Amino acid sequence: MSVEIHTDEQLADSPVLQAVFGEALPKIEVFHGKLQAEGEERGLIGPRDVDIIWERHLLNSAAIVPFVAEKTEGRQFKTVADLGSGGGFPGLVIAAMLADRMVTLIEPMERRIEWLNECVDAMELANVKVVRGRAEEAIASLRMHNGQGRGKVAVTDDMYQAVTHPFAVVTCRAVAPMTKLAGWALPLVEPKGALVALKGRSAQAEIDKAKPMIKRFGGIKPRVVTAPVADGFESTQVVIVDKR
Repeated sequence: MSVEIHTDEQLADSPVLQAVFGEALPKIEVFHGKLQAEGEERGLIGPRDVDIIWERHLLNSAAIVPFVAEKTEGRQFKTVADLGSGGGFPGLVIAAMLADRMVTLIEPMERRIEWLNECVDAMELANVKVVRGRAEEAIASLRMHNGQGRGKVAVTDDMYQAVTHPFAVVTCRAVAPMTKLAGWALPLVEPKGALVALKGRSAQAEIDKAKPMIKRFGGIKPRVVTAPVADGFESTQVVIVDKR
């Protein structure tokens, strides 16, 4: 059964936004305004998304937040890394909604780093680090801090200073299939932490194909869970992989 897509105009005064984002709504509204004004021009959202930013990007990102909250609750260091942050999905939404978590946005493209820094400033987020680089560089940084050497991967000073310990949770959205993502994300997850990734309808097939890679990098209990958004909105799929 198809679910109606809600336009930004329809959601402008909807109680759904307050119900989902709570106290973080003013910061998310700043993010929405910046996306609406500049997102398409700067290549962060497609032309078909300009009128459905709330549902396609912001509410979709918010659906992952309860899982991130659960997996970081009670940990000494409530740290989250968002791989390939791009336009800030879901990393900036997580940071706005979970102000007591420290969120590191890892993004390789310079123009997107500029955008993310602008958004952090505009949203007045005090719990975010933005670092330019790839997952492989973040992994190499961890190896260096553990005295294992960096291997063949160059590590910038910024990456070395930003990624000093593994994270309680690593998140991502539309970065890569699980066969690749397992090797990029799981080495960055601390023991008993988790990879929590927004995925599409092929999530279970991706897990089935990636099981050997997930096991190789210390992942256990890979599973797909349904993440509800709000009444009348299509749920999304979240892949959770725990770390030994």
